[in-house]
Amino acid sequence: MKVLSLISSILPYDTAYAHCDIPCGIYEPTPLQIAAHTVLRMSQLLGEHTQMHDVARVIRVKEDHGSTVEKELMTLKNDYFKPEHYEANPQLEKLLQEAVGLSAKTRQKVDVDLAKELVEKCLVISEIFYKTKGFEPIRISSGFPTEGELVSHK
Repeated sequence: MKVLSLISSILPYDTAYAHCDIPCGIYEPTPLQIAAHTVLRMSQLLGEHTQMHDVARVIRVKEDHGSTVEKELMTLKNDYFKPEHYEANPQLEKLLQEAVGLSAKTRQKVDVDLAKELVEKCLVISEIFYKTKGFEPIRISSGFPTEGELVSHK
């Protein structure tokens, strides 16, 4: 056992996290949409704040929610969407890649237009998600200061 302890103390490793170690079947795109709207709102707020403390807090929230966007996208991509979903929605793979790329870009800079594009991609992915569940997706007002929409279903 001492050899394993020695090796793990010398070699770097990352802890792996998963949505669920057991295929639970519980997937929902709402956290993805809320996180994307938060990235947008924080991008908007960065143009309004000048106090260093406020700017630092807004950046931290933007970073955290950008990470949430990527985590939620990867959960849907790796755990929920299956080959039949990609066959029925040929644009899905590209949408997922573009949304992850936009999330990274919105974390690297302050660009409201990029953040709006991220929100829209997440909404389209959410619409596809609900269709794969046999629901009719609908867009509703988010009620957020971003004045955008959320995707739900009938």
